[in-house]
Parts: sequence; structure tokens; C-alpha cells
Amino acid sequence: MSVTLQNPLLPGFYPDPSICRVGDDFYMVTSSFSYYPGVPIFHSRDLAHWEQIGHVLDRPEQLPLDPYAISGGIFAPTIRYHEGLFYMITTNVNHGGNFIVTAERPEGPWSDPHWIAGAEGIDPSLFWDDDGRAYYTGTCGGGPGERQMIWLSEIDLVKFELVGEKTKIWGGAMENAAWPEAPHLYKVNGYYYLMIAEGGTEHFHSETIARAKQITGPYESYRGNPILTQRHLGMKAAIANTGHADLVELQDGSWYIVFLASRPYGGYHKNLGRETFIAPVVWEEGWPIVSPGTGRIEFTYEGPDLPAFAVKSIPEK
Repeated sequence: MSVTLQNPLLPGFYPDPSICRVGDDFYMVTSSFSYYPGVPIFHSRDLAHWEQIGHVLDRPEQLPLDPYAISGGIFAPTIRYHEGLFYMITTNVNHGGNFIVTAERPEGPWSDPHWIAGAEGIDPSLFWDDDGRAYYTGTCGGGPGERQMIWLSEIDLVKFELVGEKTKIWGGAMENAAWPEAPHLYKVNGYYYLMIAEGGTEHFHSETIARAKQITGPYESYRGNPILTQRHLGMKAAIANTGHADLVELQDGSWYIVFLASRPYGGYHKNLGRETFIAPVVWEEGWPIVSPGTGRIEFTYEGPDLPAFAVKSIPEK
């Protein structure tokens, strides 16, 4: 029997969600900014019921923070799993920039930070291609007279060093898009898909997507962009500022998307901040369709029919 997915999936202050699947298990992390410990990590077997299993950054040497920068600290973590190892990559905007920590088990312990020299910008992500090569995506630019872009580089995850040239691959779906950021790469049916947030994190927030035959591009913007936004519903919509998303493919080949959103009340106030939401995704003519049939985010969806065992499938060491 399938479960019911209830939005918000994580109520309250859980912005910038990232998700990965390992066998029958799902893991999700969110931004933590200047709070300690940092980067809460959650586990689920059915996408509906989530249990916090710890924090990725739980030692002072992992998380130097400026106590005066309330909106500083840790921005936009991405969680991924490859060949027996979990990776969490993120930005500490006050101390050191972009870094990676690793763990054999999602509960930890997680390693000390591996700082990535030369990795400018925020919101980094990792992607492994079919040949085993790993790639880093991030943001760059945005200074006076400079358009912000998403950039790509191969990365050596033994030495934790960028390899070769940095390539600017996309600047967003809209002309002079505001704040193209939060890039994630996926490979589906031979295409590389680059999904990003743009429009800022408030009312005009959105998620857009492009694809290419080669990982370095050129990337073709989807004519149906944005694939996720609530801005067209006006300022009285019950769910607002949707974006900053991550896709996950399930065991049965179905897809879901997690993302941030807010629930305004008493006008356009959002005292609960940016929360984690979820929606189903289907693929049509080579492109993802979010919340098919309505095009807006609902408070409930029928979820997948998956085993919901209490025992995690990651083997004990």
C-alpha cells in the first residue's frame, strides 16, 4: 500500500534540501547557516516518514562559525553516495569557502573538511559520470557588470582538487536570470541535465532545467521552464517561493523532487521560514514535469509503494 506524502515534508526551518538514495534508503540534508551543530541529516524508507539521525558537522573543527553572522555559515549542502562512501559538499561563507566531508555511514563520524582550492562561489554539487570521473558544479560571477553563471570542473576526490579547466555551462533560463545557483547534474537516457534555482529565494524563486549531450555543453534550456515556481499564483497563495530543488529516482523508476518553500500567513509573513517540501515528477518527451496535472504544489500527494523497514540497509562495518 502506498503512503501519503504530507507537505511540508520537514516543517519549520529546513531550507535547501538535498537527497540521495542508497538501495532502499533515502538520506536528506538541509542548510543550517550559523547554527551548531550543522547540516542535519535525515533518513527514510518511504519518503513520507523521516527520522533525524544526526548532524554532519558536529565538531568545532568541522564548523568554524562567526557568531555575528546570523545568515552566514553553511549554505546549501549536497549529499551524494558513491562506491561505499557518503559525500557532503557545501559552502561555509564565513570561513574557508567550499569543502567536502565524507563518511562510511550516514550517522557518521564524518571527516574533517577537505577544502577545495580555487572553487569560487556557493552551492557546490558533485556528479559521477558513467566512466567514474567526478565533476564539481558551482556558481561564479555576479560582480559589477558580470553575469552570474554555473560552472563545471572535473574533481579528483582522492586529493580533493579541481582538475583541468573550469567551464561556464549555463546562466539560467531567463535573460539575465537573477541568482542562478544551486546546480545539480543528473544523467538520464544519455542526456546530462543541469537543474538550478533562479530568481532569488523569495517570491520569484523558481527551478529551471537544461540538457546537453556532452557534460560541458552546450546546454539547451527547456521550453517549459520554469519547471517549479509558485510566483504566477500571486501573493495570496498558500505555498510560496518554491525552488532550490534536488531530484531522486526510486527503485521502481519513478521520480520525486524535494525543494524549499514557505507558508505565508497574516498577509505575506513567513515566520516558519523556508521549509522542505516534496512533489512527484514524471518525464515527458525528455523533460521532467513537476506535480503533473496541476502544475502547482499540493499539500498532499500519493506517495510510492515502497518497503518501510526500521532497519537500515547500509551494512554494519
